[in-house]
Amino acid sequence: MQNNHHSGHPNSMAMNIREKEKYIESFNFQFCEESTKYQKVAKIGQGTFGEVFKARDINNPKKFVAMKKVLMDNEKEGFPITALREIRILQLLKHENVVNLIEICRTKASAANSLGEIKKVLQQLLNGLYYIHSNKILHRDMKAANVLITKNGVLKLADFGLARAFSTNKNGQPNRFTNRVVTLWYRPPELLLGERNYGPPVDLWGAGCIMAEMWTRSPIMQGNSEQQQLTLISQLCGSINPQSWPGVENLELYKKMDLPQEQKRKVKERLKPYMKDPYAIDLLDKLLALDPARRADSDTALNHDFFWTDPMPCELGKMLANHSQSMFEFLAPARRGTQISRHHSMPRPTTSAVQDSCYQDRVF
Repeated sequence: MQNNHHSGHPNSMAMNIREKEKYIESFNFQFCEESTKYQKVAKIGQGTFGEVFKARDINNPKKFVAMKKVLMDNEKEGFPITALREIRILQLLKHENVVNLIEICRTKASAANSLGEIKKVLQQLLNGLYYIHSNKILHRDMKAANVLITKNGVLKLADFGLARAFSTNKNGQPNRFTNRVVTLWYRPPELLLGERNYGPPVDLWGAGCIMAEMWTRSPIMQGNSEQQQLTLISQLCGSINPQSWPGVENLELYKKMDLPQEQKRKVKERLKPYMKDPYAIDLLDKLLALDPARRADSDTALNHDFFWTDPMPCELGKMLANHSQSMFEFLAPARRGTQISRHHSMPRPTTSAVQDSCYQDRVF
């Protein structure tokens, strides 16, 4: 058998470690340009799977992008499957309300760095969800920090690091997705109770939490554990039991968690001081339904009277033009042991976590 190592085509079985490193360093990745074409400006975010930086295109200084550096510290078997899945999904999704993937970049040394009007905003959020769900994609990390607004007032769903494709049950077999998804404060009750056969309703719960946050200016249920999050959900949305949610008793963790009973549903009552529009409160009430089967889907939500009665949605570009810089806020992880109590009242209005972003495009 011919040895490719001596014929000019290196064979990994015949190469030592240093030869492999030199081969990779000098390899011409024809469809993957070097990340040096962009200049990092500032770090704007960090999650479990990567860091996000604001960067400037060196050849076009007026063009800014968001670059996501894939973290490889714990990877022993190659490129992370979560990053590959995110890249593939963003390549497939092309929509005004979904963040755009420009290209995949690399460093030369290795492949480690691949890399005002509330109605208008919310409608674009639901447009984005309707689009990805119609393409059989679940976002699985809906939260305010992943909803960006460009300086022209266009909303973009971002961070598809936990997204995945889904399908209807085949041959009656339920899906077995992981339920360890969605940031805790925005995680729906079915995931907290161990459900693994889930679909688009998990994203609509997050949309409801974001909608409420637009008015309250702070996340509405800030639990510091799964148990506390379920308690806060019960105190706002009512007791979790077979009467309010048929079939919930079959979920894996239903009998293992302490679920407060005799709790009345108070969504409308507690949000009314913040949301004067009765249609807005009604839509939110439907998005925060405990039973995912009764939760409004994106199509139903988009047809809700909230979007079709005066005042109608307006453009945000003129209002946002008054801001000379990005209002994106880098959210550092909360310190361990921090006690947050939201048991009895809604949070006082504070600055929204993420109100605006100047980034219309994204690079990995």
